[in-house]
Parts: sequence; structure tokens; C-alpha cells
Amino acid sequence: MDDVVSGVVDRRAVVRARYAVAAVFAVHGAVTGSFATRVPWIQDHASVGPGQLGLALAFPALGASLAMPLAGRITHRFGARTALRGLLALWTLALVLPSQAPNLVTLCLALFVFGATAGMSDVAMNALGVEVENRLDRSIMSGLHGMWSAGALLGSVGGTLAAHLDVDARLHHVVAAGVLTVLGFVACAWVLDLQPAEDEEPPPRFALPPRSALLIGAVGFCAVFAEGASLDWSAVYLEDRLDASPGLAAACTTGFTLTMALARIAGDRVVDRYGAVRTVRAGGVVAGLGGLLIVLAGHPAVAITGFALMGLGVAVVVPLCFAAAGRSGPNPSLAIAGVATITYTSGLVAPGATGGLAQVTSLTVSFAVVTVLAGALAVLAGVLRAGDRNRPKVSRPAEAVPGPRP
Repeated sequence: MDDVVSGVVDRRAVVRARYAVAAVFAVHGAVTGSFATRVPWIQDHASVGPGQLGLALAFPALGASLAMPLAGRITHRFGARTALRGLLALWTLALVLPSQAPNLVTLCLALFVFGATAGMSDVAMNALGVEVENRLDRSIMSGLHGMWSAGALLGSVGGTLAAHLDVDARLHHVVAAGVLTVLGFVACAWVLDLQPAEDEEPPPRFALPPRSALLIGAVGFCAVFAEGASLDWSAVYLEDRLDASPGLAAACTTGFTLTMALARIAGDRVVDRYGAVRTVRAGGVVAGLGGLLIVLAGHPAVAITGFALMGLGVAVVVPLCFAAAGRSGPNPSLAIAGVATITYTSGLVAPGATGGLAQVTSLTVSFAVVTVLAGALAVLAGVLRAGDRNRPKVSRPAEAVPGPRP
């Protein structure tokens, strides 16, 4: 009887931890949304031009890439709950830094710290998400990333309202950072308090990710490249190539974002039923079909449909890559950090690479390349098999099962 009661209590704790880590994802996303909407104000305050701003905006990815491998060491030293609480607080409080920067140098430094805290907290919360998923024995990572998108949307709504009211971004970000820090502290009180075993060796401060993480990261790279290119260039594509109105072009980008968010929220049921490999393989086919519609489109409605299919196809890939990385070896944090570094890099280079190729050739050629990368998901999906929680079990043929002899 005691074992039954204990099992029920443990199950409730894991379910509570699921909602807690979902709240953490939403808080993390809200910081990004709050920052992104005030970039024009930050640019004016720091007196930097478009080229200098582009340089500065590369520093978050640089900071994240260098700092993410440290997350495993910090988690080992302080335990999962305390580490996440501290790293998330550093990320929410770092929101105040960019708007304080008076020039290019200080802006680059602020964004480097901003990215470093984002990356470390990202690794910690994804590692906990994978652990909760394993204990529940059901997919939740897609939904968690859907909560991140919802948080980013809420943060951007708040930022848009602040900008509309002409609120100083320094004041806006101080208030937002305070509110989000409190919410993060409350949410972290209910996440799993994982502690390393007494004889467990601490992970290295810096180490190359395992080979499995590199392969999984390649899948994430293709998905994030397609996502970044579509998000930043879909409106331009409709206006320049198909002569769509600015309003219709903007609606295409909004539709792409909405499709991704809805697909992530609903994606866990699909993954539970079909497994990660088949889900990503089908997603690659859908995204590839969407890319073909974009490239061949002669009317805005066809291109909008193509971008919607692209968003639908790539939406759940990154969450599944994190989940696979967390189950691919003995050091989940190191594997997740490796995958996160590759996906961050993809997100950084995708918009610029798409624009650069378009400058040399055309946007149509750029999206032909995006289509190839999106379609490659169908081919590369098999590398997620080792971490697929729902991979089919190998059974012995009926005729091979020993039976009574005649």
C-alpha cells in the first residue's frame, strides 16, 4: 500500500514539474519577445547604424555558444533546481543591459552577456524537460517549445504596447525583468530537484560535444535554417517577387509564426503516436512540398500556402532534437549544449546567407536552397532513432520461438 501511495505522490510531483518547466519556458521566451520589440529604441540610444547593429546582434549567439557548455558543470555543482533558478534569474535580469548601452562597444558587451545567460538557462531547462518527459513516458518537448513561443508572443505584445506609449526602454526592461525574475523564481520552486550521484564525475568545463550530438545537430541545423530564412524573408519574397501588398506580405510572416506555434503545441500527440523519426520524416516531406510551392508560386496565395507548410513541417524538429540529445549518451547537458550551439549558429547565419545568395542570384534560388535543406529532414531523420523514446521494439519471428517438439 505504501508503494502505491508513494507512486501516486511521485507521479503528482512529476506532473507538477511538467507545468513548472512549461512556465519556465514561457518566461524564457518572454525575455526574448520583450527585447526584440525594443531593438529600434536600443539602436537609437546607442547611436549605431544598420551595419553596426547587425554586428552587435551577432554577439548574443557568440556568447551563447561559448557559455552553453558550462551549464552542465553548474548543474552538477548546485543541482538541477538551484542551477536553473540561478541561470534563469541571470537571463531575466540581463534584459536590462542592452537598453543601458550608450555606444557600440558597450552594446556588444551587453549582448554577449545577454546571449551567454540565455544559452546556459536554455540548456538547463531543456535538460529538465527531457527528464520530465522520460519520467512521464510521453512526449512533452514540442509543447514546451510551444510555451516558449507563447511567452515570446506575450513579451512582444508588452514591448509593442510600451513602444506605442513611447515608454523609455530602460524603464520598460527594468519592470519586465523584475516581473519575469519573480515569475521564474516561483516556477523553479516546482521543477525536479535532480542531484548528481555521490560518485558521479563532474562534466568538463569545456568539451567538444559527442558525435551523436553533432549528427542530431545537423538535423536541427536544417530545420532552424529553414525557419530563420522563412521568418525573415517571407514578407520580402511576397513583395519583391509576387508584387504582394505590404499588409498581405506581413500577414504571411504572421501566418508562418502562428502555424509553427500551433504545430508545436499539438505536436506531442503526433510524436506519441508515431515516434520522433517518422514525425520528422513526414515533416521533411511537408516542408519540402511547401518549399516547392514557394519556389514555383505565381500568386501570393500559393506562396502563403507554401510558407504555412514550411512552418508546419519544421515546427517540432528542434524540440525533438533536444529530446534525442538528452537521451543519446551519458551526459545529457553536454549533448544538449552541442545541439543548441549548432542550432543557434544556424539561426544566426540563415538570414544573412539567404540574403547574400539572393544578392548574387535571386530570392527564388535562395528558397530553392532552403527547400533542399528542409527536404533533407526526411533523409536525416533516422539519426534521431537512438534517442527515440517510441522506437519500435525488435521482436522475434513467430517461427523462431521455441515450442513443444512433436
